[in-house]
Amino acid sequence: MKTIPIFIGFDPRETVAYHVLCQSILARATMPVSITPIALGHLKEVFRREIHPLQSTQFSFSRFLVPWLSDYEGHAIFMDCDMMVLDDIKNLWNLRSQDFAVQVIKHGHIPREEIKFLGAVQTKYEKKNWSSVMLFNNQKCKSLTPDYVNSASGLQLHQFHWLEGDHLIGELPHRWNHLVGYDEKNPDVSNVHFTLGGPYFEEYKDCEYSREWNLELQSLLKAEQRQKK
Repeated sequence: MKTIPIFIGFDPRETVAYHVLCQSILARATMPVSITPIALGHLKEVFRREIHPLQSTQFSFSRFLVPWLSDYEGHAIFMDCDMMVLDDIKNLWNLRSQDFAVQVIKHGHIPREEIKFLGAVQTKYEKKNWSSVMLFNNQKCKSLTPDYVNSASGLQLHQFHWLEGDHLIGELPHRWNHLVGYDEKNPDVSNVHFTLGGPYFEEYKDCEYSREWNLELQSLLKAEQRQKK
């Protein structure tokens, strides 16, 4: 493929996070990318399920429409919006494999808290956060039809029950989904994930990588000023 297709979950409560993530990708990419927001307002004709009380974001379930949106062809990357890429996205793209239906960072994540950003309930389940970064091999994900995504339970989707088995889940390097507030500091991080809440929320304004995120925001807002003659 001549471009890297990237789908990013969009929630209007985190609009600034979405745009900063896009900026962080564009600033470091060395090949063309196409970025598509997974926004519920764009999916009214196909995504019909009601918002579940335990959903912390509007794209909790709609993320699994990526293979359908890709016509079940090629590979595609999905990312949560509360992230910041510090590496060339091509380095993630180059890890795609025909051996798997999906590749993820296989966290052994067990949340300590009960509540996270905006008062959302912190749910605990096996394979927690695996679906926050997914490298889909779309042709092997044809079970993710709109009907299935509309009707399957949250656990069926996020625990990858739509696959024949876990042997179809490949593993990506941990640096591509660094969990702020959980993972130990590491200088070799490619993607920062503000899973508890990002610097754009008052109570997390001083979290790890908040300085880097604010610099990225300033880069996004920067407009070149022409000198007056």
